[in-house]
Amino acid sequence: MLKVGICSLGCKVNIYESEYVTNLLKENNFQIVDFNEKADIYIINTCTVTNESDKKSRKMINHAKKNNELALIVVMGCYSQINPNDIDADIVIGNKDKSKIVDLINEAIEKKEKIVKSYDLRKEKFEIMEIHDFENHTRAFVKIQDGCNAFCSYCIIPYARGAIRSKPFDLVIKEVENLVKKGYKEIVLTGIHTGKYGIDINSSLEELLRRLIQIPNLYRLRLSSIEINEITDGILDLMKNSDILANHLHIPLQSGSDKILKLMNRRYDLAYFKDKVNKIRKVREDISLTTDLIVGFPYENEEDFKETLKTLEEIAFTKIHVFPYSKRKNTVASKMDMQVDSNIKKRRVREVLELSSRYEKAYYEKYINKELEVITELKQDGKILSHTSNFIPIHLSGNIPGNEIVKVKIDEIVDNKVFGHVLDTVDIM
Repeated sequence: MLKVGICSLGCKVNIYESEYVTNLLKENNFQIVDFNEKADIYIINTCTVTNESDKKSRKMINHAKKNNELALIVVMGCYSQINPNDIDADIVIGNKDKSKIVDLINEAIEKKEKIVKSYDLRKEKFEIMEIHDFENHTRAFVKIQDGCNAFCSYCIIPYARGAIRSKPFDLVIKEVENLVKKGYKEIVLTGIHTGKYGIDINSSLEELLRRLIQIPNLYRLRLSSIEINEITDGILDLMKNSDILANHLHIPLQSGSDKILKLMNRRYDLAYFKDKVNKIRKVREDISLTTDLIVGFPYENEEDFKETLKTLEEIAFTKIHVFPYSKRKNTVASKMDMQVDSNIKKRRVREVLELSSRYEKAYYEKYINKELEVITELKQDGKILSHTSNFIPIHLSGNIPGNEIVKVKIDEIVDNKVFGHVLDTVDIM
């Protein structure tokens, strides 16, 4: 039985696809081992969203080779989609044919020849994948779409993932139903541009959500990310009337300056963003809103950055994931003048992180001594981590099994870590 170590870098879509590959390999009698162990085959599912992502992808490829210089090395994902001919590996595929991974491995072993497959993803259909098991997870991800047509000026992902393609509506329903029957209590819908689900198959994210919340015994449904201009009145209505939809939205802002948003080719201005946030909070007053932010974008001066800080103060996100602008080859922004010095970017990242930490603490502190429902997650170190509907991570003590719904009370916040204790179990049947 051949041993396979799998490393997944980047977003939740990659995590889903790596889990799908894991399912396939197990069904075909491969043994999955830790990526750091000596294995016969290593699979690296790569990311290319930033220069750092590229570096990490290369680092993990080299790490696999050091683990076993005789191993078969498989590189797939976004980095290999963009750079298929620059990668020293036995099998190089991009963001297609992951469903053929077993055949490709067998071919490489038999022929002892390098396999490189490169595709124009603008012309490809959605590659059907279905997960039956999500090992070591109590939340199951379901990939509902791929690709992006937005072409934000800084972003390489439309080139790495191709045009928007949606998973057939009935297949999404079937996959979620099967995962719920298997005992998964929370389903996370994920995609490259999740809010655009259905535009190519005469459907919509709103229609999909309406159908999914009707699935018996589905306790919680979460969106991995959604753009502000894709939160329709219908979705707001669903949030108002269904507790199954998680009390948390991750909405990328990217900049708090209208000037920079326009240069980024984002499809909204600050007035629109703030107005929609107010509408969301009227529907769910205590909702947790998290975001992504890029600092140091070309032409971003100190005045623009101060405007961003002011915007962040006004919106008061629970948490801000901040990234220094990363110059990506062949994107519009990479050819812009007025590139910002790296030291200035680092300083701006620090300032936003300090602000984020303050808001995160303030949001968590509102819930001290409050009763909340969580789904327990048993970690490999034996500790229990749980998440509320509004995505507060609560560390619990005691002998508690994983994948249980329990009532907890938050006791204290220490360095933005939330600690609590269990009050009672909850039966949702």
